[in-house]
Amino acid sequence: MPEGWAWARIFSITEDLPYGTAKKSMQTGLVAVLRMGNIQSGEIDYSDLVYSSDIDDIAKYTLIKNDLLFNRTNSAEWVGKTAIYRGNIPAMYAGYLIRMRAFIDSEYLNVVMNSGYAKAYCNSVKTDGVNQSNINAQKLGNFLVPIPSPAEQKRISTNIVDLIPRISMIQREKEHIAELILQTKAKILDLAIHGKLVPQNPDDEPASVLMERIRAEKEELIKQGKIKRDKKESIIFKGEDNSYYQRVEAEGATIIQRVDVPSTWEVCHLQDISYPISSIGMQIKSEETQNDGLFPVISQGRSYIDGYCSDESKVIYDFPIILFGDHTRNVKYIDFPFIVGADGTKLHKIIQANEKYVYYWMCHASEHIADRGYARHYNLLQKKCFMLPPFAEQNRIVNCIEKLFAQLNSICDALS
Repeated sequence: MPEGWAWARIFSITEDLPYGTAKKSMQTGLVAVLRMGNIQSGEIDYSDLVYSSDIDDIAKYTLIKNDLLFNRTNSAEWVGKTAIYRGNIPAMYAGYLIRMRAFIDSEYLNVVMNSGYAKAYCNSVKTDGVNQSNINAQKLGNFLVPIPSPAEQKRISTNIVDLIPRISMIQREKEHIAELILQTKAKILDLAIHGKLVPQNPDDEPASVLMERIRAEKEELIKQGKIKRDKKESIIFKGEDNSYYQRVEAEGATIIQRVDVPSTWEVCHLQDISYPISSIGMQIKSEETQNDGLFPVISQGRSYIDGYCSDESKVIYDFPIILFGDHTRNVKYIDFPFIVGADGTKLHKIIQANEKYVYYWMCHASEHIADRGYARHYNLLQKKCFMLPPFAEQNRIVNCIEKLFAQLNSICDALS
């Protein structure tokens, strides 16, 4: 900390930290209602506005120039984003936002709230739920801000404001590159599961032989009473041309679609090469998840690990396991002891196939399942065609994917 600076909590440098209106907005009205989507890179984006004509709400929630808006509920990536309101148009704010009316230079506080330091704090205090995270006013109020003299605050904020156009351009380019990386990863997975990422080796044992071993092991597990027989009728079959086909229901009609895979591959369903691990009696409630403990807690949420718990009676040791979020479509590869959090988790144990290959297939498949909100998606995953390569080729595919992903991740790290 430079000489003459001091630390102060948000609570002590703002009037209060009120939440916005909870009432429904309209497409037209007297005053614009700013929402979390209007907060972009420290500034207010005035596109896609909604409005209110509620006189009481307008009186209570109308913003004044230099108010700051903090996004208290959003995805784990975006929760905590903050912007300064410069009074361009009359506006109030919605319930997922917290208003900060500062006693110090608002431009300077906006700089701090959009810094990596503030982002790290938000990541450390956010509460994660299904598809969203939350930071309440108490946690925001406890955030420590480095405070220079008023003159220094002004110099810092003026310099930053002058740089905002360049910073915004760089941020847009970073976001564009990040999107290209996501698209590239999706393309890599698409090539992988269709036999186009690595060359086929005619000396590989064909997947049909592997499939026979998988069926034999699964039958043995059924005989031992460890798993139940799958009673669902397969919608995949081989035609007279020795190619694979699937029956697809569309608009009340049954359509037969060809599934193109290399000749040494097999086509089946996920449940043909795996079996479920029951988490009944093993799951814990969200309030049992702590910030520290002996074992990580993993659920269907976006964050890989929700928290920790030390209840050893709930630990699942049978790993590696692949988790599918029935409500969220999130896929997680788990290769260590863990505890299941909340509901909606589908746990898969893979039979004789490369678990990482199955994981990458599930990642690809989940992206091609329509988002039904909080409805269930697992039955749609079960209907997907699983492309099974020879085991040796599975290993080559996984090695290639992870090498390419590592290179792409290094680019992402450099952007950060």
